[in-house]
Amino acid sequence: MAKLVGNVLIAQGGGPTAVINQSLVGAVLESRKFPEVDRVYGALHGVRGIIEEDFIDLTQATTHNLERVACTPSSALFSTRDKPDADYCEKIFKICMKHNVRYFFYNGGNDSADAVRIVNDNAAAAGYELRCIHIPKTIDNDLRVTDHCPGYGSAAKFVASAFAGINLDNLAIPGVYIGVVMGRHAGFLTAASAFAQKYEDDGPHLIYVPERTFDTDTFLKDVEDVYSRYGRCVIAVSEGIMGADGKPVITHLMDGDSEKDAHGNVQLSGTGALGDALGKTIKDRLKIKRVRSDTFGYLQRSFLGIVSEVDQAEAREVGEKAAQFALWNNVDGSVAIRRTGDYSVDYFLTPLASVARETKSMPRTFINESGNGVTTDFLNYARPLLGSMPGYERLQCPKVPKK
Repeated sequence: MAKLVGNVLIAQGGGPTAVINQSLVGAVLESRKFPEVDRVYGALHGVRGIIEEDFIDLTQATTHNLERVACTPSSALFSTRDKPDADYCEKIFKICMKHNVRYFFYNGGNDSADAVRIVNDNAAAAGYELRCIHIPKTIDNDLRVTDHCPGYGSAAKFVASAFAGINLDNLAIPGVYIGVVMGRHAGFLTAASAFAQKYEDDGPHLIYVPERTFDTDTFLKDVEDVYSRYGRCVIAVSEGIMGADGKPVITHLMDGDSEKDAHGNVQLSGTGALGDALGKTIKDRLKIKRVRSDTFGYLQRSFLGIVSEVDQAEAREVGEKAAQFALWNNVDGSVAIRRTGDYSVDYFLTPLASVARETKSMPRTFINESGNGVTTDFLNYARPLLGSMPGYERLQCPKVPKK
């Protein structure tokens, strides 16, 4: 089969991560090794940058510059929340033809995979040779097929580190603390707060994820039990916790129409309403005076200085593999990670349709029977993804007898 000679086009979409630029740089540097590649273009602001032909020539970036960018959080090419439909993707395909793009790499989540799939279908229907590869990323860790997603390990490390600090603060000045963590349908990120626990009485003492129905009365009983035992309670809760009606709890707490994002989803991360409402419920019904809450929001996505070394390495490799699958093997698909040992991985290509649109949730075996914590199965799954964690100690010395 003759080699496809032409240009590479790379874009980044959706929420940024701490390691997304590792994937970008991996794909760029690997693509530049192949003689059949003329130019490597980067589209600014994702798919919107493609239809607006807002490109930069990454072929002319120095290796030193790229390596520094690789270690920088957030999307170096900038991003977009545009959700391309069929007409939008047809425009993307026409721009690819116009610029002799023969290799299209899109770094994003399940909606990004769907856009790649549609563009790939357009190329096939037109008889235009275009290799389309989806490069996975999401802090939610909810892409199907792959064992885990680049971006998750670093965000999980941030969440665990933040709750470790919160726990120490709460130990010094006791009360109830609620930390609201990103996760619309999947609780993987909130569950990572469990790695903050070192001593038996460490928080978070309670962890709530969207995969289990959230009941306010049960929640209050859980808090009361922990508070009576320790005189304090640290709680991790996913922003997307669901009520018995299958709707996010936040929708019952907001007046009027809930704000929607570009994909039609209820906006969950732009407000502290959930933490405030849960805190008020605890104060009113349990009569606990010191109750505080925080919404982590964007902090967990691109926090500078808290990055998993495992996440960095794997994010780089999925970018490299995207170029290799397209240029060596002349195939389309989504790069996925397979766990092969404790701990090792390899990479394979899965059909775009197997990743596009749909997401996955945490397995039931990852959540405890009470629905307010995680199991050893989850800890064993996630531990290697976070990499090395910062340590802390308590004073270990006897009390002085009272006189």
